[in-house]
Amino acid sequence: MGNDYRSTMNLPKTDFAMRANLAENEPKRLKKWADEDLYHRILELNRDGEPFVLHDGPPYANGPIHIGHAFNKILKDFVVKSHAQRGYFTPYVPGWDCHGQPIEHEVEKKLGTEKMSQLPQATVRRLCREWAEKFVDVQREGFKRLGVNGEWDRPYLTFQPTFESANVEVFKKMYLSGAVYRGRKPIHWCKRCHTALAEAEIEYGMETSPSIYVAFKLDNIPQVFADAGVDLARAYVLIWTTTPWTLPANTAVSFGPDIDYCFVEANGAFMLFAREMVDQVAEAVGWDSYRIVEADGEPVTMKGDAFGGITYKTPILDEVEGRIIWGTHVTLESGTGAVHTAPGHGVDDYKVCERFGVPMIMPVDDDGRFMDVVPEFAGMDTDEANPRIIERLRARGTLVGFKEIEHSYPHCWRCHEPVIFRATDQWFVSMDETGLRERALEEIHENVRWVPEWGQNRIGAMVADRPDWCISRQRSWGVPIPVFKCASCGEIVADASTFDAVIDLFNTEGADAWFTRDPSEYLPAGTCCPKCGGTDLRPEKDILDVWWESGVSHVGVLKHRADEDRLHWPADLYLEGSDQHRGWFQSSLLCGVGAYGSAPYKAVMCCGFTVDEHGEKMSKSKGNGIDPKEVTDTYGADVLRLWVSSTDYSVDVSIGDTILKRTSDAYRRFRNTFRFLLANLDGFDDATDAVELADMDPIDVWAMLRLSDVLAEVGRAYDEYHFHQVFRTLYDYVVTDLSAVYMDVVKDRLYSEAPDSRARRSVQTVLMNILEVLVRIMSPILSFTCDEVWEHYPEAARNRAGRPVSVQLAGWPALEDFKPALPAEADAAALRARFDVLLSVRDAVTKALEDARNGKVVNKSQEAELGIEAPAAIADVLDSFDAATLEEFFIVARVTVSAADVEDLAVSVSATSKEKCPRCWNHRVLGGNAAHPDVCERCGDVLDALASAEVE
Repeated sequence: MGNDYRSTMNLPKTDFAMRANLAENEPKRLKKWADEDLYHRILELNRDGEPFVLHDGPPYANGPIHIGHAFNKILKDFVVKSHAQRGYFTPYVPGWDCHGQPIEHEVEKKLGTEKMSQLPQATVRRLCREWAEKFVDVQREGFKRLGVNGEWDRPYLTFQPTFESANVEVFKKMYLSGAVYRGRKPIHWCKRCHTALAEAEIEYGMETSPSIYVAFKLDNIPQVFADAGVDLARAYVLIWTTTPWTLPANTAVSFGPDIDYCFVEANGAFMLFAREMVDQVAEAVGWDSYRIVEADGEPVTMKGDAFGGITYKTPILDEVEGRIIWGTHVTLESGTGAVHTAPGHGVDDYKVCERFGVPMIMPVDDDGRFMDVVPEFAGMDTDEANPRIIERLRARGTLVGFKEIEHSYPHCWRCHEPVIFRATDQWFVSMDETGLRERALEEIHENVRWVPEWGQNRIGAMVADRPDWCISRQRSWGVPIPVFKCASCGEIVADASTFDAVIDLFNTEGADAWFTRDPSEYLPAGTCCPKCGGTDLRPEKDILDVWWESGVSHVGVLKHRADEDRLHWPADLYLEGSDQHRGWFQSSLLCGVGAYGSAPYKAVMCCGFTVDEHGEKMSKSKGNGIDPKEVTDTYGADVLRLWVSSTDYSVDVSIGDTILKRTSDAYRRFRNTFRFLLANLDGFDDATDAVELADMDPIDVWAMLRLSDVLAEVGRAYDEYHFHQVFRTLYDYVVTDLSAVYMDVVKDRLYSEAPDSRARRSVQTVLMNILEVLVRIMSPILSFTCDEVWEHYPEAARNRAGRPVSVQLAGWPALEDFKPALPAEADAAALRARFDVLLSVRDAVTKALEDARNGKVVNKSQEAELGIEAPAAIADVLDSFDAATLEEFFIVARVTVSAADVEDLAVSVSATSKEKCPRCWNHRVLGGNAAHPDVCERCGDVLDALASAEVE
């Protein structure tokens, strides 16, 4: 064979490419999966497994997917695939929210407000449907490109007739139970979008508003203040507000029942407000001098609930008499402690005025403009009226203080304009009339698992404090409130028979029929108004809140498609962003508890938002958004999936070019590990070549045990939905245990031993086990790459009868699958303990070798001889390994161990006198095999074995 030994070495061999070319190859693999109908094959494989249903929260079909969408869907895919890999039956039905203001808003932007307002409702609804259908297709392709498995050809869409009927089913149950009612109370109102908004449709932003202190002239005062010298002709109650436009609707001033109130004399007037706020107010309005009214040297005060019967002149409408009332909502955090109260413009105002029988005034119309009830400002927008009202107050001498402040203010989630509080006739879900709040809180705290755990307190606090849920909207595109009004007397007509008729109508013709069909055509014969007997029944024009629509998805999907898709109610898991504690998680909970008595989910997992590398929220205006398509076109979907797995999703997660490049580097570590495994398993058949445990080297047994540890750790992390722990465990294992230790140590045996030697087969047995475990447990994350790895297995494994076409059909590895079986528990524990010592010594050896290289003592570790002086306990462990094992483990020419009475071990490094073997490049005594004097004895024996094999 001469002196060219390269041909005698077992060089790595695989056609698994070093370069992934994911952007080019992933779409081809998606086509392959589609051609193989992989999703349904997985379901068929696990058809007898325990069902696990993740119910998809529907995104709005109003534009291409963004990075937040990708983050969300990939997390869901981790859950579904990891369960499927472990044998669960995992149907996943993706869905889209296709109704409501988000879609209608996009159509309005496209057409223009004026043109859209002139279109018939049927045309508007058709255009909205077309818009939604367009972006369902766009988003579906975006999600599929990410490698997400699901029922993509049969998703649920909220405009599907069977889904629309689910709205009526839930409405029927909650209406007939008394939980749904129609009432007139203040709600968030968008004057641009002309609709009511729920809490979940509000976002908060900074606004600059006028901050004013206003004096309301009192009609009378308690005698105790008159006795103390307060002049009624100059007596006022002092309020503070940042919404001057609400003053025309003022009918009361609210005091705190347990707060002390006093009169303050300043600038020739007597001002009544909270005693505790005197100094703060004086500073805010700029009083140079002031005094609290006293008697006998003590301030004269009264509790807020002692002012019954005290009235005042309202600041704008002279004919309206205002009353001082009291409520526990009054605090001393800001203002004067005397709260301007307009029951038509605030929930607290409405409640306290209702309790005291104070009337409501609503002077503002749907456009946010004053009506004729306030002639002076009629036709003005509320923002336009603000400075006019301030000037009016100044002219009357009742403006005590004014400045502009910046503060957080509610905005509409779609047009992003400030909203107003405005009382209108709306449909509500009562939180307390039927005990809905109490039962929802019971489900939250006793029957639902929250991931992370803090989600329980977050949603619990929101449900505990939320007002009644406004579920009606004044828009065109959506599912209508399924009730009728009598044209004769205005009575609401809604009972079990009318609801059932509407359910049948929606199931057969869809909700569009509500707006075109005469009710007499589908209502039961003889249906009439229960109050007056009228038969001219008009369908309600308002539509349901989109949060109601998505909140009944557990009925429209889990119940309506239960037989067809083998779904079940309640779902095993809901997974969405943390904002859904006040959105979909909550609306689903209220609809589930209100209609069926329990939560529609067993567990809820929430994730944070995606932000840029500086922690800034992504937005088009900032230009810091990340397009998932650009990421997949540049890096590939598997890199994006790996990034998702690396994040702690429970908080906001950062993404950007630097992070993606770092993730791409991590991806290459995993890919190179797979390539190493495949390249060194060429020609290996685990059915015939695997080595028994007793014939393995100690480090090979340790590697098998370490692999079992990783399998257990990753399994626990998947169970707990801690995907970042899955990533960290696998990354540390690949970088530390494999790359830095095991693969480095065994390269000599792999490359230099005879191909079918026990020493080499022992390593290959371990590598095959590692491959079998890694490719399966990483498949939920690196779905494309692991499938590619699966196709490049050793030929014997690839050709094995019954082998699945995809790793996603291969199942989860189990300890019983290891070949050979792991050692008994006691033996395993003893070996782990020995290797813990050995690895700690290796750290010291690595440091000593690095110092020796820097000092030019040696160039490579193979040239080094080690002298290890260690405490007796450590020396005993090292002596338990034979010399060859230690030399292989430290990758050196020689190891000498001596026990000493020392606390810490010491490692000395010297250059070996042994020659370098030209075949294996280890420094060893050459010529041990007389037939091959130029190489070490081991390599000579291998050359003899290769020659014999050639002869045979």
